Amino acid sequence: MSADAIEAWPIEVPQGDLDDLRRRLQQVRWPERETVPGQTQGVPLHRLRALVDHWRDRYDWRRCEARLNAFGPHRTVLDGLGIHFLHVRSPHAGATPLLMTHGWPGSVLEFAKVIGPLTDPVAHGGKASDAFHVVAPALPGFGFSDKPAESGWTVTRTARAWAVLMDRLGYGSGYVAQGGDLGAGVTMRLAEQRPPGLRAIHLNFLPPFPPPVVDESSEVERRALSQLSYYHAKMSAYAELHRTRPQTLAYALSDSPVAQAAWMYDKFVTPTDDPDPSLGGWADIASHDEMLDDISLYWLTNSGGSSARLYWESFRKDFTLVDIDIPTGFSVFPREIFRVPRAWAESAFSNLVYWNEVESGGHFAAWEQPELFVDEIRACFRPYH
Repeated sequence: MSADAIEAWPIEVPQGDLDDLRRRLQQVRWPERETVPGQTQGVPLHRLRALVDHWRDRYDWRRCEARLNAFGPHRTVLDGLGIHFLHVRSPHAGATPLLMTHGWPGSVLEFAKVIGPLTDPVAHGGKASDAFHVVAPALPGFGFSDKPAESGWTVTRTARAWAVLMDRLGYGSGYVAQGGDLGAGVTMRLAEQRPPGLRAIHLNFLPPFPPPVVDESSEVERRALSQLSYYHAKMSAYAELHRTRPQTLAYALSDSPVAQAAWMYDKFVTPTDDPDPSLGGWADIASHDEMLDDISLYWLTNSGGSSARLYWESFRKDFTLVDIDIPTGFSVFPREIFRVPRAWAESAFSNLVYWNEVESGGHFAAWEQPELFVDEIRACFRPYH
């Protein structure tokens, strides 16, 4: 097989791995409950026990596996690393290729609810002119992509690999790209690199680093700064461990499925719009099965540590704001880590062609509000078909 070959790569987890997972879930040693109500000490014991009980007794990975396989999983080698990706072509002629990049603790499963409406809008009440061919790769060290065995796989290097992937798929003459969370970092670097075929990008997240404050008297900016301050003070411990000690963390996440579940569930339940710890997050509107699909994907691929390592690789210099002049769209979902003020986006993107603040949704926008997310993608990229 040639170095640039693309092969179908359906997912089939060995039954022995599923049996091992159930055995481990039957032998959990639980800690005592938290000493205060709410989530200020982390995931409440009763919440995680309910999730794990469901995982052990009722959850069906094969259902999730079949769902992923329906999206045409493929594999190719990019810059020496095997990358697993979903590729769903639209039935409509003239569809625009759309590259979508997930983040952490997400996966390609973030896009499971939106791939259908994006690729076949007519079947979902839309217009054929809004159709996309969807390409959704798993980040290096995530899911069924290979784990880097050497340092250097930053979001910048990943962006270069994604450009090669789009060329290899025959989309190099024109495509658009979307990203949130770590995927926003990859998408921004892709735009900075300006591969010839990239027409425009869309983001629903900005890195939570020192922002480009424009007007100190602006109430919108003050609120965003307050949300960022809350994030750094109360919510960012996971990112600091990923950034500084991913290998130490990897031992717990590789050995204990409950540790993996708790580590990810903490981000699903953490409020992202209001510093009231009694509020839940995406976990309050998602089923146990939906969360366990993502958690199981991390566990069954043993990618807890390798996914965390992307923070170590990128947060030192690569996951920052950069000067981008490619047409850029931005959607603000109200329960995001912080509500990006338009002035900040305009200072970061000199060609901001689309801006909208939607009425609901948060950090996991495509999961939480798939219809709104699809509407945003269509509206942003309509001029670039």
